[in-house]
Amino acid sequence: MLLVDPGGTGGGQVDVRSALVTVDQPDLGNPFFTPSELPYQLPPFERIELAHFREALDRGMADQLAEVALIAGSSEPATFPNTIEALERSGTSLTRVSRVLANQTSADTSAELQQIEADYAARLAAHSDAILLDRRLLARIEHLWSTRDALGLDAEQRRVLERYHLDHVRAGAGLQSEQQERLRRLNSTLATLSTRFGTALLADTVDSAVLVTDRADLDGLSDDAIDAAQEAATSRGLDGYLLTLVLSTHQPALESLRNRDVRRRLWEASVARGRRGNEHDTRELVREIVALRAERAELLGYPTHADYILADRTAETNQTLDALLEQFFVPAVRNAREEQRLLAAAMASDGVTGEFAPWDWAYYTQAVKRARYSFDTNMLKPYFELNQTLERGVCYAAEQLYGISFTLREDLVAYHPEARVFEVHNADGSGLGLFIADYFTRVSKRGGAWANSLVSQSALLASRPVVVNNMNIPKPPPGQPALLSLEEVSTMFHEFGHALHALFSAVTYPRVSGTAVARDFVEYPSQVNEMWMTWPQVLRNYARHIETGEVLPAELVAKIEQSAAFNQGFETVSYLGATVIDLAWHRLTGHDVDPATADIAEFEQEALRRVGLDLPMVPPRYRSSYFNHIFAGAYSAGYYSYIWSEVLDADTVEWFKEAGGLNRDAGDIFRRTVLARGGSTPEMSNYAELRGREPDIEPLLKRRG
Repeated sequence: MLLVDPGGTGGGQVDVRSALVTVDQPDLGNPFFTPSELPYQLPPFERIELAHFREALDRGMADQLAEVALIAGSSEPATFPNTIEALERSGTSLTRVSRVLANQTSADTSAELQQIEADYAARLAAHSDAILLDRRLLARIEHLWSTRDALGLDAEQRRVLERYHLDHVRAGAGLQSEQQERLRRLNSTLATLSTRFGTALLADTVDSAVLVTDRADLDGLSDDAIDAAQEAATSRGLDGYLLTLVLSTHQPALESLRNRDVRRRLWEASVARGRRGNEHDTRELVREIVALRAERAELLGYPTHADYILADRTAETNQTLDALLEQFFVPAVRNAREEQRLLAAAMASDGVTGEFAPWDWAYYTQAVKRARYSFDTNMLKPYFELNQTLERGVCYAAEQLYGISFTLREDLVAYHPEARVFEVHNADGSGLGLFIADYFTRVSKRGGAWANSLVSQSALLASRPVVVNNMNIPKPPPGQPALLSLEEVSTMFHEFGHALHALFSAVTYPRVSGTAVARDFVEYPSQVNEMWMTWPQVLRNYARHIETGEVLPAELVAKIEQSAAFNQGFETVSYLGATVIDLAWHRLTGHDVDPATADIAEFEQEALRRVGLDLPMVPPRYRSSYFNHIFAGAYSAGYYSYIWSEVLDADTVEWFKEAGGLNRDAGDIFRRTVLARGGSTPEMSNYAELRGREPDIEPLLKRRG
């Protein structure tokens, strides 16, 4: 998952006098007021104090509004340098503080930071509106857009101008004053509600962890998993073993726990998040967010929020998207039903009475794999130690493919002691940027896995990238190795694909830097990077037994490949279920039944029933009450992006195989045509240049069984 980058050129109609008085204020020792002097402008985390955030946000917004007021009110005719480039240079201090705040509230938050985030959510939304809704600014951009063919712009400049024009038009800059005022209120309220959703979900996820007092009840878990559960309990002052929750419905421990009642408790805790009727209940927030998004879309001239979102995505329309999704519904359900039949039979043969239940699915999937393939995923964990996987797997694959190298910079301090900083160099030794790896779960970190940038690459601003990868791997007791599941290894490769996208950016303008691409394209490079996880040369290099050093045996590798297609029915239906729920909410119009009166569980069930995905044993990957991607993240009406991008990914995997696999020639082509360009050229034209044709869905259909 990619965390949305705040900051940059946000905001509008301003009181110029009040804005200008802040421009020449003294530094006052606030590290956000001036560019960092550390390598690659790494934020000086050792100097940052809580008080600096409010001070820097206040001044950063005022300074940018003053800068924009001078641009919008200029008596000089609009030119690309004095309008677009000037906007690209504006708000640098606000960008610095906003990105650090977003990182901290995701990766290492506190009550104080959450309060700052809550206090400024609406203000930052209003700031963005102040710029995007400024008619004087729109007039200058409109003039440049209408005369673009005569301006002598290069391809990237033309693309940046196009993006600015779209940004302002789609934001409502052309609306009447009364409509703009309503839009500002909507945006402000939505920003506040989304922040509240994320904060409430984090708190409820922490509170919903399942405490087990008897070690015997954890039978089936590996020793390292039990040690991590004990460490989690100890860290919270509890006696026993604490099974913490990951963000999705599926909890990894369900695959191994033999105690059916503990499995039930864990599954029920997972699906109950956000709807337990406590102070962290998110259901009313869901209703409010959906209703306000529908109203905003209508105000902006779109039938629904989904129509508004898709108009600026590579999918373009609901009809195009549905044409893709519908190809998966029937075969995925058919496969899931057959899988359920096999799993229920396995449970019966295990001597378990009672009906098969959702909390049994993952456990008996492993049982069937053991019986059918003599394979248990727990057999793999001793081969996947965290540091070994990162350095000899993830980094090694990038070294072989792109010629880059990594150096641990112990002299550079990140935002948390567990986050490590690596300097990345090109093959010629030139510095490329910094990569920060932060993999362990903690109470102060939100669930899931994601990438985000603290500094984006831009030739205009002379900046090079600083990118962060976050995961939630249970932390082992001191002195014990962190062993990863196969899914966690895949996630590590995936998130590093986002990092490469940011690190390899080679553009002039920050508006199109790195991962600033269409949301349904941004997952594509990261999904491609997952292919190297099981590439033989890479696997041999990192998958070594933690005690013996033995390379992962060939027979186990074969079993991974043989068993990969099993349970794809479940995985596909689960993913599609979440996608359908997302789209159902965001295809509501202002004339539909008021979603504020809807029972969320019934709404979800009806949405799934309409497309035939209402399988009781296969819950959606996310339910609305803990669907952080769409209610607190940047994926509203966009969760489909993963499977949309996977079409490109599966087809590109075939291209890499045709090009000889892990080699510099293929890597350099992929870097040049896709990764380096960011959003500076149309995304699908980049893909067509790489592949020589339009994408083919067949490789994905085969992958998904």
